Amino acid sequence: MLRSMVTTLFQSRLSPITVTQVRECRNKILPKPRKRNPVWFVRQKRTIHEDFVTEENKKFVTEVLNDRFGVPTLIKGAQTYPKNLGNLIDVQQEEKQEDWNRFQRRSGLIARKIGVVPVWRKDGTKMTTTMLQIEDNHVIKYFSPEEYTPAHQPRVKNLRKFGCVLVGAGSADPSLFTKEYCGLFRESGVLPKRHLGRFLVTPNAKLLPGTPLNVTHFRVGDFVDIRGKTVDRGFQGVMKRWGFKGMPATHGVTKTHRRPGNIGSGGAKARVWPGQKMPGHMGNRHRKLKGLQIVRINKEYNVMWVTGQNVPGEHNNFVYIYDTILPLKRNIIQPPFPTRFDDDGGEVDVFADGFHDFRNPTIFYEDD
Repeated sequence: MLRSMVTTLFQSRLSPITVTQVRECRNKILPKPRKRNPVWFVRQKRTIHEDFVTEENKKFVTEVLNDRFGVPTLIKGAQTYPKNLGNLIDVQQEEKQEDWNRFQRRSGLIARKIGVVPVWRKDGTKMTTTMLQIEDNHVIKYFSPEEYTPAHQPRVKNLRKFGCVLVGAGSADPSLFTKEYCGLFRESGVLPKRHLGRFLVTPNAKLLPGTPLNVTHFRVGDFVDIRGKTVDRGFQGVMKRWGFKGMPATHGVTKTHRRPGNIGSGGAKARVWPGQKMPGHMGNRHRKLKGLQIVRINKEYNVMWVTGQNVPGEHNNFVYIYDTILPLKRNIIQPPFPTRFDDDGGEVDVFADGFHDFRNPTIFYEDD
């Protein structure tokens, strides 16, 4: 009997383990299936080695990069147009189509969440807003509806009617990335970006590679949808994860103060049904917050203020900003379509109607 057990154990180690055998193992948690990476996703960062480059040579390389690609838009007064694309803006203005309606979809922006600050209305009402900074956005590539074949199908009706605009944010030193990743930006003529994002657009809202996108892409008073990855809270109980009240902390059974209680699995179903609110991993999920209004825009630093303090994500994280899809909050007046190519020449700091501008006085004294 001992010999047969040893033989069986030896054969089991030689033979591959099947999925059925893994599922039969108790006290084991099967890993969740990983989603496929996007088609443009390649290895981004390379292994950093000591190149023994002097400080003078580093400054020389930085000057060459700035002279060829331009200074990042985060610096005040910088020219963001790529120098190797010539009359890019003039070409797009000539090709710009005017057949806009409320259901046309244009590109969005990639912003960095700065923090939460209060603003005041003219009647004295205090409101909490979130600051978002548009950090050096450029169009990297455009895919026509015939070329765009996503690996992961988004939940969009009539997907074949939309093209795709690949937008990058946050310019960085090319020496930090791999050769394959830097090759993605050869067509656009801009520095490699730290972050990439895809936006579904209608064919008449296409943008040529290298087009800069800034905060004037939106207007004050417009409503936007913001998508981001929520804060990773780790494993949490039902009181933290689902907001359960819990049992009394002083009177009652000792081991049920923070427990979920009876989940009602008896009777006909006799099992835990999917969707049951139970302890588990909380956060680190992509969520979209819809219908936020832009109440203030600063063109000098590419910052916008949106209503609400529950924008998904931690501070200093990237979020995606879209035109809202809520039917009652869509743009009635045509926005900059497909984007704003020139400076409108207005004020640097713009407030929405009904919000107090801090540059104006708040107290007036009448002469006797």
